[in-house]
Amino acid sequence: MADGAVDEELIDELDAMGTVIGEVTRAEMRRANLLHRSVFIVVRNDVSELLIHRRASWKDLWPDSWDIAVSGVVAAGEAWELAAARELLEELGVSAELAYLGEGSYEDDEVREVARIYQTRSEGPFDFADDEIVEAVWVPIDNLREWLDGRLVCPDSMSLVLPRLDAP
Repeated sequence: MADGAVDEELIDELDAMGTVIGEVTRAEMRRANLLHRSVFIVVRNDVSELLIHRRASWKDLWPDSWDIAVSGVVAAGEAWELAAARELLEELGVSAELAYLGEGSYEDDEVREVARIYQTRSEGPFDFADDEIVEAVWVPIDNLREWLDGRLVCPDSMSLVLPRLDAP
């Protein structure tokens, strides 16, 4: 479950050009909706399915929502690729080779982020030890939009990740 230590994690605050302008705590970033760096990792298996998961109810952003990628905030000074590998290990309990899919930005009333998107292939088994994920299912990529229809879904990953799912 979430604790105060997460709120005190230092992250890089960015300006409109994506340049680091300082460090703030995660709590400060959320409170003021500051621009920061994030990573998304798409997990596919060998039969063209995507691992979709439902976020825990205690998450500070979009609790109980379904997500098409594991994701997380990049720590202050942390390399993008290391952040992606860390998130994969923390959220799914796996280490796997990452392939870069692209980058983009997303902004709404709750989050402002510059993100890099990665992909990995894994059949699991997965370990949801950090309790951020409460449920996970494999969904055929060809049926993804239909499966998500009518469900509460994280808007940032839909905007940033979904357009890149046709990438190899």
